[in-house]
Amino acid sequence: MTNSSTVFPAEWHPQSAVQLTWPHEDTDWRAQLDEVVPCFVAIAREVMRRETALIVCADEREVRTQLGTFDERRAVFRQISTNDTWARDHGGITVLRDGVPEIRDFVFNGWGMKYPACHDNRITGELFKMKTFAPFVKRCDMSPFVLEGGSVESDGRGTLLTTSKCLLSHNRNTHLDRAQVEAALKSFFGAGRVLWLEHGHLAGDDTDGHVDTLARFCDAETIAYVQCTDEADRHFRELHAMEATLRTFRTTGGKPYRLIPLPMADPAFDDGGQLPATYANFLIINGAVLAPFYGSPKDRMAQSILQQTFPGREIVGIDCTALIRQHGSLHCVTMQYPVEAAIRPTGHK
Repeated sequence: MTNSSTVFPAEWHPQSAVQLTWPHEDTDWRAQLDEVVPCFVAIAREVMRRETALIVCADEREVRTQLGTFDERRAVFRQISTNDTWARDHGGITVLRDGVPEIRDFVFNGWGMKYPACHDNRITGELFKMKTFAPFVKRCDMSPFVLEGGSVESDGRGTLLTTSKCLLSHNRNTHLDRAQVEAALKSFFGAGRVLWLEHGHLAGDDTDGHVDTLARFCDAETIAYVQCTDEADRHFRELHAMEATLRTFRTTGGKPYRLIPLPMADPAFDDGGQLPATYANFLIINGAVLAPFYGSPKDRMAQSILQQTFPGREIVGIDCTALIRQHGSLHCVTMQYPVEAAIRPTGHK
């Protein structure tokens, strides 16, 4: 049974803000800042059209210059030391406990100790020290459990969607077996069940298979997913098996999910290695869906599919060709906070 006092809001739940952790010279973006900063600016501007952008950065003055003219009422800046820019994975995850927001601050260890994360792991705690949230919002230290936001999807009704390759991977929570990880997830998020994807992988993905690159809840009865129809494609076997698994899943009402296939993005390469371009890495915000574009005719195909899936929202394409060069995309660099979290623009900086 679902723990009714704890709810993990779905991404389409009304939002207060979206966090962006801004690239700077001491991140892996050093050689690509001219390419990636315009992408962050585009995302921030679209967010600020509809809600607050919470911008974690090394130099507020520099970011203000990069943004140009913007609505001051829709921007909150926090100068905090960072290793990198993937807010989805180092950002706090908000749940509502008896209607009161609690931000779960899990351990972020650089995707299984692959990359330095000493600063990023502290960002959520620093945001609380800076009084970024309303006084009633509680930070919950979830250590020693390691968890990235991109590894779990919630339908807002007690169902989680995740992948076994990530959640059971080496160097995250290896002291726990599958049953223990599932029990922990249910406890943390008030979930009644966990849907496990055993298959699905994108070449170039260094997250061990985050679900937000593969399959996404669009509502409590709909899942959008990456479909591969080319049997010669290196991804075909894994994604075909993932699709078969999705077809076996049932909603809490016992019905098959409405499955929305998204096109397999055109192959993109950097220094000979394939990059994990994916149209599943979209972000749902108030009144809109921000969709990653990759300079391909398939961009418009994906946009059309998402428009049919989210008929009441504007589908806005963002050029994310720069982001995939560091093996992530649009959803990966963002973290939403529900309206209950009440980001405070007047807080201490």
